[in-house]
Amino acid sequence: MRVMVMIKATGNSEAGAAPTEELAAAMTKFNEALVQAGIMLGGDGLKPTSKGKRVRFSGDKRLVIDGPFAETKEVIAGYWVWQVKSMDEAVEWVRRCPHPMPGEDTEIEIRPLYEMEDFGEAFTPELRERNEQMRGEIERQHAAKEQ
Repeated sequence: MRVMVMIKATGNSEAGAAPTEELAAAMTKFNEALVQAGIMLGGDGLKPTSKGKRVRFSGDKRLVIDGPFAETKEVIAGYWVWQVKSMDEAVEWVRRCPHPMPGEDTEIEIRPLYEMEDFGEAFTPELRERNEQMRGEIERQHAAKEQ
C-alpha cells in the first residue's frame, strides 16, 4: 500500500526556520534507511505558506488566496510517499523518525493513497489503461531528465 506521510507545520517552520545541521544529518540518515528498506517513493520539505497560494473552487469561480495561512495545525511542512506492507509498518517507521521540529510539539499524519481498485466499476478498463499510460509517461519523462 502507498501512504503519504505528512509532517505538520509549526510556528518555527512557518517562520522559515532552517533545520540545524544536527537535524539535517539525522533526517538524512532516516531517509537513507527508508531508501535502503525500499519503501521511499519520494518526499520533500515545503516552504512556509507565506510563499504559497490556495485556489478556492466555488461553482464555476476560482478564487486565488495568497499565503500565509493562519492555522499551522492544518498546514503541512513536509511529506514522504512510502510503499509499505501495512499501516502498522508505516507507523513503526514514523516512530523511528527524528523529531522533525525540535523544541515544538508537532504531529506526523499518515494517510493511505487511493489505488485504482479502490474506485471499483467507476474506474473502467479504459480509464485504468489511460492512467497506466500516464504513469509510464511520467516515469519516462523523469528518466529522461536524469540523463
